[in-house]
Amino acid sequence: MIKKHEIYKKDKWNMMTVEVQGRYIVLREISDDWGEETHTFLSRPALMNWAENRFNKESFQGNEEEWRQIMDAFKKV
Repeated sequence: MIKKHEIYKKDKWNMMTVEVQGRYIVLREISDDWGEETHTFLSRPALMNWAENRFNKESFQGNEEEWRQIMDAFKKV
């Protein structure tokens, strides 16, 4: 059974989803800047490490609420 989580969705070109496929965690990131990127993780800690590097808190200064929502969504995976 595949469990799908939506991390964020701004429109059909700027979104990120995470699917839990057995022991694999597959992240799909779609953006109008670079198309679709797929990342596969073997553990939740590896996913969270990637997320913390990809969405570093400093780049969200002045918009900490959006950062918190994205991190909360990752934690629910």
